[in-house]
Amino acid sequence: MKQRYPAVGLNRITACFGYTRQAWYQHEDVLMSHYEVEKVVVEQVKRKRKKLKLRKLGTRKLYHVLNEELKELGVYIGRDKLFTILRENNLLIKKKRNRAITTNSNHRFKKYKNLIQGTTPTRPDEQYAADITYIKLLGPEDFCYLHLITDLYSHKIVGWHLSRSLAAKESRKALKMALKQRKNKNLPLIHHSDRGVQYCSNKYVQDLRNAGVSISMTESYDPYQNAAAERVNGILKDELDLGARFMSFEEAFAWTSDAIEVYNFNRPHLSINMLTPDQAHQMSGPIKKLWKNYYQLKLKNRESNKPLEKRRKKRFDGEFMPSK
Repeated sequence: MKQRYPAVGLNRITACFGYTRQAWYQHEDVLMSHYEVEKVVVEQVKRKRKKLKLRKLGTRKLYHVLNEELKELGVYIGRDKLFTILRENNLLIKKKRNRAITTNSNHRFKKYKNLIQGTTPTRPDEQYAADITYIKLLGPEDFCYLHLITDLYSHKIVGWHLSRSLAAKESRKALKMALKQRKNKNLPLIHHSDRGVQYCSNKYVQDLRNAGVSISMTESYDPYQNAAAERVNGILKDELDLGARFMSFEEAFAWTSDAIEVYNFNRPHLSINMLTPDQAHQMSGPIKKLWKNYYQLKLKNRESNKPLEKRRKKRFDGEFMPSK
């Protein structure tokens, strides 16, 4: 209004709205403060994601790695405020849901019981989870396939192999890598997977038996029974850009190698007290989780016939914010 009526004093204009001249200046100072804070936060988020090579690092993890640095810059914000700033600047992660089928459980091979349900590993090389995910390609080859072995204690990818087929021999190469890095071969190890034909094949099973590894499998095609492996697939695709479509198999291999290195050595995890998988792999004993497994709570309450405690859940463009 001051621009439209330059001859009218600011006191008269603010009085029309029931405010004083001083209140108007205070409001302007607050607005400038908000803009400055938002600018600093956005710059620091972009810098940290670039430094860690995690262009799609989630907000809760960003809050953990940035909180102290922001305080040193005089910026004090909470987790909710960080969500709001990232949402308004289109910096939240948007997850994709399309997928190809990589599991064929309709086969003649023996299927094994689930040995890890209800258990929690307390050291590295105690429980492995195996899974296969697809990587999209351009040209005559629509997909290539990433065979993964993940340590369920540290969440570190201990074995992987990228192939052009779903043959069992390709999955065996990832298993070979995982078993080779295993430190104490005298301690028991359980290999957990879905009921895919690759993991039930005679040669794959023989590799496990020769290494003295117990065999565990999901009892149905329920992603929750192999949730850790499914989660790793999602991180690699949603945060580390393996969900993109690559020009060639060779390009996909190079990106996959880099993504797994960043995942293992740079990305903190809520489930291992904000450590990286490689850091957690050097430890033993229980590691604090910074999230609640509501699926397990639901199962426990279903067994005891108690209603699941209500919880607040806000959604911000593909990201979920937990209750305080």
